[in-house]
Amino acid sequence: MPMTPKEMIELLRQNGFVRKRQRKSSHLIMFNPQTKITVPVPMHAKELKKGTQSGILKQAGIKKV
Repeated sequence: MPMTPKEMIELLRQNGFVRKRQRKSSHLIMFNPQTKITVPVPMHAKELKKGTQSGILKQAGIKKV
């Protein structure tokens, strides 16, 4: 099921990620201090595409939801 960027950020937070930075770009950078993994999350109003969503989860080491 497609997720919005806000839902993805919440899922990442539940898995130990914190906001690292977001400058003037369209991506929010999330970081997990325990695993030292950094993942970008595109910030827009639409749902994330299936491939983008699975790519973020794969980079984060989170099994599909």
